[in-house]
Amino acid sequence: MNAAQRVRGLVLAMVAIGAYAASATAQSRGMEPTTRRGPDEGEGPFDRLVIRGAIVIDGTGAPPRGPMDIVVEGNTITAVRSVGAPGAEIDPDRRPAPGTREIDATGMYVLPGFIDVHTHTGGPGKAPQAEYVYKLWLGHGITTVRGVPSGNVEWMLNERALSERNEIVAPRIVACARPGSGAEWDRPIRTGEDARAWVRYAKEKGLDCVKLGAHDPEIMAALLDEADKLSLGTVAHLDQMGMARMTGRRAAELGLDEMTHYYGLFESLLDEYSIQDWPVDYNYNNEYHRFGQVARLWNQIHPPGSDEWNELIDFFLSRDFIISPTLTIYVAGRNVMAARNADWHDEYTLPSLWDFYQPNPESHGSYFFHWTTADEVAWRKFYQVWMQFLDDYNDAGGRLAVGSDAGFIYQLYGFGYIQELELLQEAGLHPLEVIRAATLYGAEAIFEPHEPDGEPIQYGVIRPGLRADLLVLTENPLEDFKPLYGTGALRLNEETGEVERVRALKYTIKDGIIYDSQKLLADVRRMVVEAKRRGVAAGSGTN
Repeated sequence: MNAAQRVRGLVLAMVAIGAYAASATAQSRGMEPTTRRGPDEGEGPFDRLVIRGAIVIDGTGAPPRGPMDIVVEGNTITAVRSVGAPGAEIDPDRRPAPGTREIDATGMYVLPGFIDVHTHTGGPGKAPQAEYVYKLWLGHGITTVRGVPSGNVEWMLNERALSERNEIVAPRIVACARPGSGAEWDRPIRTGEDARAWVRYAKEKGLDCVKLGAHDPEIMAALLDEADKLSLGTVAHLDQMGMARMTGRRAAELGLDEMTHYYGLFESLLDEYSIQDWPVDYNYNNEYHRFGQVARLWNQIHPPGSDEWNELIDFFLSRDFIISPTLTIYVAGRNVMAARNADWHDEYTLPSLWDFYQPNPESHGSYFFHWTTADEVAWRKFYQVWMQFLDDYNDAGGRLAVGSDAGFIYQLYGFGYIQELELLQEAGLHPLEVIRAATLYGAEAIFEPHEPDGEPIQYGVIRPGLRADLLVLTENPLEDFKPLYGTGALRLNEETGEVERVRALKYTIKDGIIYDSQKLLADVRRMVVEAKRRGVAAGSGTN
């Protein structure tokens, strides 16, 4: 590399890092103060909460078991006890002692709380009240979110503290930030030493992890090495502007813990060229080009089952690499009409967010201003290949974690997460594997990087000693994920002959606090009605 190339690479890295930091800052600037938890919002925690007679799906991939009694003291699970066999009388001598609060979960299912490893908390141009986003998440059973980032560093850390103390109605927040962000950080990252200094700054600020792009190799190597030394987790969206030099494979070689989306995956398998076969008029700043062309990668790679395909799987396995694919956030590419007309938009999508979704060359992800049949066909073929890799990686023992990236491309907080569960099942995962990706593997993605041998998880599995993040469901999620949507699933009531909406999630329990999921969703519907009445959105604001 000559001097001119080196300078150009460093400049591109600075531009990318600066853009990330500016985006994170803008996201939370202008956010309204988060509403404090009211006296009627959630019950508990209790000295002794006992959930009786449940069928437990523990999150490890093990099959359901029940009836079981679960004891929670404060915010901690203290006992999980089998109390009989299905259809048989329960022996009272096997049951734990009475609690100060009890839930009769006979015939119901209990799961660990869901973990969303890829989230952003609205923003003033979309959802200025964090309460709206938090209640959508909790109303869909999401008890932990990893902000990548949630907003600017200071706002995110403050929200994390409020949630940890349960002063707001919100999931637990894990805080990631992009290189160059933070109020006190006042210089561009031009060298590897600059990169290391920022990681040290991030550690001192109390951040949990680092969200990376496809940085210049020198910068990327320094960021990853310093993060590893300081036990900060790393996850990367390997953007196209840097991927010619930083594919998923290259980033994993340098020590990246987790890759999100698909960026860098297909580029690690390219066949005829070492970069994508871009059209000569391609422009990354054109959102239609950016999202329309990526699907054309589906037949530019070594095919499924090839030696190169299998070797990449083996390599990722050797690195204990985690993939959080966020299938849901791009699914509109396969059928934009279906995404635009989803059941939940009318009651649950804020008018400001709806306006953001509309085709607009200046809004990120609002690229449907020239969307064609050919674009949708390419995306369907892309998904077939993408899903095949994810299924093969899962079958080989690789870990997939569930993230949603909602707030873009017609995807709504909470609803997009449930759709991700459905899409992972479409990819070929067993429903128990899907739930494991949403619970245990999400927790491992968060905790393992923090110690040389991995810090023990604090939630994500139903076990004594772990945090009491639990979901109580009236329906079997292994049979169907659709009743987990806040809008429910259509079912025929054979007794009345009427078609009804069945909603499975009864309670979301976070830190031992019991939230009525339907009440949370009712609060969201009220917020949407009020926003429409106030005419919050620019223009008509109708949806």
